[in-house]
Amino acid sequence: MEYIDRGICGERNGGCARLGITDWLADVPNLRNPGQIVEVRFKNTRRDYYRNVNDLNLLPGDLVAVEANPGHDIGVVSLTGDLVFEQMKKHKVSFINGEFRKIYRKAKPVDIDKWREAITLEHKTMISSRQIAADLRLNMKIGDVEYQGDKTKAIFYYIADERVDFRQLIKILADQFHIRIEMKQIGARQEAGRIGGIGPCGRELCCSTWISNFISVTTNSARYQDISMNPQKLAGQCGKLKCCLNFEVDTYLDAQRDFPPTNIPLETEKGRFIFQKADILSGIYWYSAQSGEAAPTLVPIPVQKVKEILRMNSAGKRADKMVMETQQPREKEQETFQNMAGQESISRFDKKEPSRKRKKSSRKPGYRRGPQ
Repeated sequence: MEYIDRGICGERNGGCARLGITDWLADVPNLRNPGQIVEVRFKNTRRDYYRNVNDLNLLPGDLVAVEANPGHDIGVVSLTGDLVFEQMKKHKVSFINGEFRKIYRKAKPVDIDKWREAITLEHKTMISSRQIAADLRLNMKIGDVEYQGDKTKAIFYYIADERVDFRQLIKILADQFHIRIEMKQIGARQEAGRIGGIGPCGRELCCSTWISNFISVTTNSARYQDISMNPQKLAGQCGKLKCCLNFEVDTYLDAQRDFPPTNIPLETEKGRFIFQKADILSGIYWYSAQSGEAAPTLVPIPVQKVKEILRMNSAGKRADKMVMETQQPREKEQETFQNMAGQESISRFDKKEPSRKRKKSSRKPGYRRGPQ
């Protein structure tokens, strides 16, 4: 469906890969879920689960009209088969009277046209609602608006630090836009996931591509990984600590489980050495002599050697010598390909070609060489 890939998915969802799912059970026969429960994706990260009561032949990417309260909504089928049950364990499933909502039909051209009209109203409605909330002096920020497919209802996503009395706001919005209003409070991480963006790593935000359950992040994760406690570098686009700080913290905890303490100086014959930094994954501590130098020389010492020196210090002895290990530069690997015109160099376009100046002729003006 070309209109889905190039039109609706691009306008509504910021790309079809928003929280995409790889169906690793696609080649396995559906035993538990023979096409009955289907996952349907709506704007950005919102998704829900519906029952295929009419036994429609649905595939990922199909537009369907589903049951809503009130009326109907339009969504994109994102997952079918047995993997739906695994996804239901991670997400909250909405029920009506204890039952799944229904899929009415595949979306008709009339439904799609009406849905497109609703999409075009979302940005304008969000700007107007922000102005109304500011006039009412409500301490809240409306970050996104999502219209229902039949244009009878709209969900207003907002952020607020405190409890907000928005009853007057709902009355004004209902009178101005002539729709049913639903207010839904979200956090800063959820807002970043809905809006999307590019992170400092150069890739799309994790919260808008694959993270569905947010785990609390603390500054201890940065301390365990020996990361500089710079708030500007530790904070993500949502203003909170980056979720990726939790990705490798377990690896660092396992690596430094047997590491010696860093708050004890090393006593040697050459003087006292103070801990400066650590290369956790390489198992190396960096020390410097206790002196008044502005830029002291760093000495790399393996963790095992640090343990040995600390045992000697606890016995009242000083280390007579220290193994000064320096990081030897790796030998340049032999190229297995031929470098054609420096094509792997980033600065290859910065080289200036030498200017070619024409040699001045020594002939007198007016002289013309005749035929030989």
